[in-house]
Amino acid sequence: MRDLLERIIKEPVLYLIYALGRILNGTLWLDKVYLKILFRFRIGKSLNLKKPKTYNEKVQWLKLYDRNPEYSKLVDKYEVRKYIAKTIGEEYLIPLLGVWKRFEDIDFNKLPNQFVLKCTHDSGGVIICKDKSTFDREAARKKLNRYLKRNYYINSREWVYKNIKPRIIAEKYIVGESGADLKDYKFMCYHGQPKTVDIISNRESDPRSDMFDINFKRLPVINYFKNSEQIINKPEDFEEMIRLCKVLSKDLIHVRCDFYDINGKVYFGEITFYQCSGLEKYEPYKYDVIFGSWIHLPIERKN
Repeated sequence: MRDLLERIIKEPVLYLIYALGRILNGTLWLDKVYLKILFRFRIGKSLNLKKPKTYNEKVQWLKLYDRNPEYSKLVDKYEVRKYIAKTIGEEYLIPLLGVWKRFEDIDFNKLPNQFVLKCTHDSGGVIICKDKSTFDREAARKKLNRYLKRNYYINSREWVYKNIKPRIIAEKYIVGESGADLKDYKFMCYHGQPKTVDIISNRESDPRSDMFDINFKRLPVINYFKNSEQIINKPEDFEEMIRLCKVLSKDLIHVRCDFYDINGKVYFGEITFYQCSGLEKYEPYKYDVIFGSWIHLPIERKN
């Protein structure tokens, strides 16, 4: 509760908009009105849904008008495992340790000393246990129970999360070489073709983001995290990850496919339809336009 109050004090206008969003809820038209208000506040520009041009604008269009019920299975952290096993193979899945409807149902005696707990229906509901002897189970219970009650659709209208059944899963804890933090390779895919990869490092303490094109040339763009300003080597399995992205994003207008590369083995992370919910500024602005030009919406094909 204290964390929530601190966030409200820091961004009172945003939380007033979120409160408005709970009222403007129930129809596509109300979703559109709400997103126009939220977009104006977050991006500082009017949202053009008739002729969207930028990446952020087109993501809002996709939230509203590209609503295939099958998409929800791809972002559900438990259900997506079936899709991954079927399309690219079980060997790319991080081992599953359990799935539960309630935190109270978890038998911690049956879990290994290290593990990761995740909510299946949102983004951010993740808890890492590196040592059960020092694991704060009560803090984990409070956090996960709070996240289980949250509908990730409400604040930003990310429609794919609206009807997912909230659950908790436990996965094997995996680390990089010499116990280092994992690098998260986030591939932005457009119409079945990966175009860029955002490499997230130092996630647990001071997250950094470095973006590269598909030829592994660094792009001078900043979105949600600062650049690491470090030399980043091309991962050994970069081409394999590109191949997997093409399989997973086939027939989809736009998705982000995440992977880990651990000691020469690739693991699937997650699939995301709306990078930063289409509500984060790109610096320089021209990349918002460039990335938007790679998304070809049905309304554009009609014109």
